[in-house]
Amino acid sequence: MKVVVVSGIWPPDVGGPASHAPALAAALLEAGHGVEVVTTADGEPEARPYPVRWVSRSRPAPLRHLAVTRAVARAARRADRVYATSMVRRAAFGAALARRPLVVKLVSDEAFERAARSGRFGGTLEEFQRLRGGPRVRLLRATRNTALRRATRVVVPSAYLRDLAVAWGVPPERLEVVPNPAPPLPALPSRDEARARLGLNGFTLAAAGRLTRQKALEDALDAVARTHDVTLVVAGDGPERSALERRATALELEQRVRFAGALSRDEVLTLFRAADAALLTSSWENLPHSVVEALAVGTPVLATRVGGVPEVVRDGENGLLVPTGDVDAIAGAIGRLAADGELRAALASRAPASVAELDETRVLERIVRLIEDGGR
Repeated sequence: MKVVVVSGIWPPDVGGPASHAPALAAALLEAGHGVEVVTTADGEPEARPYPVRWVSRSRPAPLRHLAVTRAVARAARRADRVYATSMVRRAAFGAALARRPLVVKLVSDEAFERAARSGRFGGTLEEFQRLRGGPRVRLLRATRNTALRRATRVVVPSAYLRDLAVAWGVPPERLEVVPNPAPPLPALPSRDEARARLGLNGFTLAAAGRLTRQKALEDALDAVARTHDVTLVVAGDGPERSALERRATALELEQRVRFAGALSRDEVLTLFRAADAALLTSSWENLPHSVVEALAVGTPVLATRVGGVPEVVRDGENGLLVPTGDVDAIAGAIGRLAADGELRAALASRAPASVAELDETRVLERIVRLIEDGGR
């Protein structure tokens, strides 16, 4: 069998799909299947043991979307399945043109994301589900639902997102909850060695991911500003980076907040190993890879109670959960962790075991089986 893997981002990009898509491609190869990738990129991706077809992001959006659809259709005619971890509409259209089965990994409500990015909607994901919206929003929802209903299998990382998809009209029997995997751990330095390597002193928080509005890192900066002797290291890049750097300067946090830029997965794992806690202040989420990665290396997570996050981060067991958008609560939880070494140690000791069942090899094998069965 040959599978076309569709992903909007690809290494050296950072973010969940950029980690998942290459890992799944490797798992498909290991299972004896052929792979071809369709992605978008700023420049030619590095060579892989399979073709990586890419469309330049410098193209105007309509032309870029058309080019991706055509690339998916061409690749799908040479394949047996299409697996999309993003660009779901384009993947669905391309698979339909080639008359090939489509398997989707659903990681978000793309209609909501587009409405939020364009400024058409400023509320929460849950509020968006109740919004009638204008013609543009209704079109986004209609095309989202059409694409997902065409899929023979829809993989979702959380029960939270599964319930949303059912409400959109996706048949429940086509939905499969498969949590994001815990990564295979490289030979990481000890915590003290990692801190020395990264030049960290005192209580340190780490945040990692694409710097978008969704991550609400301005809340993280505001919370850190309300604490004392707390350092935050932010790994990642994205459209909000400049605004966040300006915000950190306005809050006089230049000495306590470090923007590390895009890091490799191993570098992110080392950062999490060095940190006292991972920080996630997202206003909406499904189940971010960074949460599972932090727990896997033994670092507790301080996160907003959003989306599927509470399915993995359990308050008082392997981390702390706070309300979304509540800067006072975030600052209070940071202060609590900073002041209570015994609490930190207890949360850290339980972190790895809490994601032990999410071994990446087993999770990817499960998705490969779903793709294999996805033609029926």
